[in-house]
Amino acid sequence: QVHLVESGGGLVESGGSLRLSCAASGSILRTFDMGWYRQAPGKERELVAHISSDGRTNYADSVKGRFSISRDNAENTVSLQMNSLKPEDTAVYYCNAEIQPYGGITIAHWGQGTRVTVSS
Repeated sequence: QVHLVESGGGLVESGGSLRLSCAASGSILRTFDMGWYRQAPGKERELVAHISSDGRTNYADSVKGRFSISRDNAENTVSLQMNSLKPEDTAVYYCNAEIQPYGGITIAHWGQGTRVTVSS
């Protein structure tokens, strides 16, 4: 089995920074695309940032210039550095990764979510 575990959420004042991390563990043969999504109360889950296996990135317009996604392929981790946080960034943030396990097919996995609250 494969598991994704996020960490790094919390409460921060507007303008502050947080760094989210996500570690994949289990019987992993290969990890493909990885990303961060978020879901605010009463809203649908949305893509925040995405990084391909070769390091290409893309971001939601709302976070461009403030957030930065990175990955460590050897450690099967993905991180999200969030700067200049705004109250509208408040949400539960989820890690997502496309993972091929040994002897299995590639499927998308989700973490359990980590809450980020930005106070005004």
